[in-house]
Amino acid sequence: MITEKGVWNRLRLRLLFTGPTLFTFITVMIIPFLYGIYLTFTNWDGISTTQTMVGFQNYGAVFRDADFWKSFGLTLKYVLFTVVFTNVLAFLLAYVLTKGIKGQSFFRAGFFLPNLVGGIVLGFIWQFIFNNVLVYIGQQAGIGIFSASWLADPDKAFWTLVIVTVWQYAGYMMVIYVAGLSGVPGDVLEAASIDGASGWLKMVKMTIPLMIPSFIVCIFLSLQRGFMVYDVNLSLTKGGPFKSTEFVSMHVYQKAFLSRDYGVGQAEALVLFLLVAAITLLQVYFSKKLEVEA
Repeated sequence: MITEKGVWNRLRLRLLFTGPTLFTFITVMIIPFLYGIYLTFTNWDGISTTQTMVGFQNYGAVFRDADFWKSFGLTLKYVLFTVVFTNVLAFLLAYVLTKGIKGQSFFRAGFFLPNLVGGIVLGFIWQFIFNNVLVYIGQQAGIGIFSASWLADPDKAFWTLVIVTVWQYAGYMMVIYVAGLSGVPGDVLEAASIDGASGWLKMVKMTIPLMIPSFIVCIFLSLQRGFMVYDVNLSLTKGGPFKSTEFVSMHVYQKAFLSRDYGVGQAEALVLFLLVAAITLLQVYFSKKLEVEA
């Protein structure tokens, strides 16, 4: 039986180790989040010292803001392509680099390297490539598709962001898939080979079902990073040309800090949070069901 003194000793010990982290989490995450919800009910402009309560007026403004929903739709399109391309490419790279090819550790490190570059720096690097390197190659080699900068074309600028995002995150997702492929039992695949199963059949019927936990993690991370993208969007295209690449995070920032409409901007941020949370929870739910069925 634990005495009262023993309970207090345990409590003090737990607070000693978890107290600083818990305090930081509450002050950095919970309190600002709750304060942000409060601001959605005010007309604060981000500067003045007074805040007037306006009720649900800001939420009404969110649903009437056509630019917000346009940017959200564009973000959905961006997320769809980046999630599919990133995970397909990452899985193929992981599959090839777990076959024992010569120098596979070097290639793994090489493909992972872009993930270590910050988004702002990455955007400026690719801005130089699209504006100078590819244009020069296109003009010299007579390749029409590269003869002019993609960043100046509203139809092509979107794809520059997709390309850069896939290039940045494919190596990171590859590492997760490598870990998943390494955990696939070799004796199971060997038994399937003895039974005459082809490589494609083993991939579809055995490897992929056993890899579902890795797919869940990678798709979740891809969704989260896709919806929250801002740094690459800012440094590569700045939302242009003609707002053709203004994703929802950039729109929310501009509404709150540039338009000085902090109440509406905060309401848009909260609506975005709820939408992204709903999408990711649905993804995890259906992925878990698929995992159980597999």
